[in-house]
Amino acid sequence: MDNSSNTFQFRLPSDQLEKFKLACKENGVKPSQMLRSLIQKYADGTAPQPKSKELDKEYTIGEMYCGPGDIGWAAKHAEVNKKNKKIGFVHKWATDNHQDTCDTYENNIVKNDPGASVICKDVRNLDIDALPKVDGFLYGFPCNDFSNVGESRGLQGAYGPLYSFGVEYIKKANPKFLFAENVSGLSNANSGYAFGKILRELESAGDYGYNLTCHLYKFEDYGIPQARHRYIIVGFRKDLNLRFGVPKPSGIKRTSKDALLTPPIPEDSKNQELTRQSKNVIERLKNINAGENAWTANLPDHLKLNVKGAKLSMIYKRLHPDQPAYTVTGSGGGGTHMYHWKEPRALTNRERARLQTFPDDFVFYGSKESVRRQIGMAVPVEGAKIILESILKTFEGIDYETVEPNVDIAELKKSK
Repeated sequence: MDNSSNTFQFRLPSDQLEKFKLACKENGVKPSQMLRSLIQKYADGTAPQPKSKELDKEYTIGEMYCGPGDIGWAAKHAEVNKKNKKIGFVHKWATDNHQDTCDTYENNIVKNDPGASVICKDVRNLDIDALPKVDGFLYGFPCNDFSNVGESRGLQGAYGPLYSFGVEYIKKANPKFLFAENVSGLSNANSGYAFGKILRELESAGDYGYNLTCHLYKFEDYGIPQARHRYIIVGFRKDLNLRFGVPKPSGIKRTSKDALLTPPIPEDSKNQELTRQSKNVIERLKNINAGENAWTANLPDHLKLNVKGAKLSMIYKRLHPDQPAYTVTGSGGGGTHMYHWKEPRALTNRERARLQTFPDDFVFYGSKESVRRQIGMAVPVEGAKIILESILKTFEGIDYETVEPNVDIAELKKSK
């Protein structure tokens, strides 16, 4: 709110903004007129009061490897309506092994909710049998050994086999649906064997087995201001006779400039600390144009990097203001922090969170580097919300536009 000019700015998710514009067009009014009318109604007390957040019908969920609350936020805000009945998800439990991450999740997702618990413990020391049964099981099993950045050791790595603890829970609890996500590098791990093995075990898990749908989502096609690609596996228990349909991309393209500047980040926002940079780094960035990196820019000799081996495209890469951002990552040394298209500096964690579509009031806990890791490991929250609302629509028999999945599960299961 700017008291000097009696103006204010606020941020809407891209899908809500498009719906608002459409409603204005259908009613023959300008968006500014619609907003003035609503504000006046609230000012004189004639506006309808917000409905209670209580749901008419709920599906309970539990999360393993819950992260900072990316999928948790999406589930908390996912909602569909059928015959004036509000249907959504209710959190029951979540687990992770990183204390800062658990603090972030607890304070943003289930704070003051006596019916939900956050268990901060290594999954290998977790009593799986003690986890309550839920309708939906959500888990983003650790991606470290499947990522294209790194050794990609797959099932031979320390983290690769950890997906099996989720399978163990499914066998015990028989949830109505499962939601699993991982990086695009999963398909290459162990020459495809790892992906096939995971799909086979998920499909046959529990007393009923699951009808699986797997899709490599390119979230920039869903209005997310970042080129982020993730495999999402959705499965419905076979006795329910349901199969998930991949929601059709919105076709809306959001740019990094739009994400970071519309509206401006509030001055009092948390997680907005600047990264310290040497004079040499600042000078190097000044010589790199928007969209270029340390290898494609025409740098003076004294600013060039002396690197042997692979030259990662993200090194000192600056955003292009008119395109979605490149992928936000959670770790890395010099040159990997993502860089502003105009100002010669690394992005703040709050700016990185915006590229992941976290709202500005979502506060991350821990050191600056810990927060960087949490943001970089997340799924774009607005993208996850689209998928989770499609799960609700599938349960309730509500039609929505779909596309064919781009992963052939039958073929992948043959990988040996």
